Amino acid sequence: QDIIAILGMDELSEEDKLTVTRARKIQRFLSQPFDVAKVFTGSDGVQVPLEDTIKSFKAVVAGEYDHLPEAAFYMVGGIDDVKAKAERLAAEAA
Repeated sequence: QDIIAILGMDELSEEDKLTVTRARKIQRFLSQPFDVAKVFTGSDGVQVPLEDTIKSFKAVVAGEYDHLPEAAFYMVGGIDDVKAKAERLAAEAA
């Protein structure tokens, strides 16, 4: 984050830009809504099996979801929720 703040995304190589984009998606994906946070977020908590989270994490790292917007990964449950949110976001933008 510090290097990006100093140089900006434009100064990164295409490979580094892709790495940063995937890392940001992972960061947002791991912000799954928890039951204990409902008082703060207003969103119901979601429980995602560890196995599903790991599988989805690996898929994001491998680039399988590069086509989905970063915003779709924020405050959702599993990867199916990410896909559904991406569809909603696309419909709203159209």
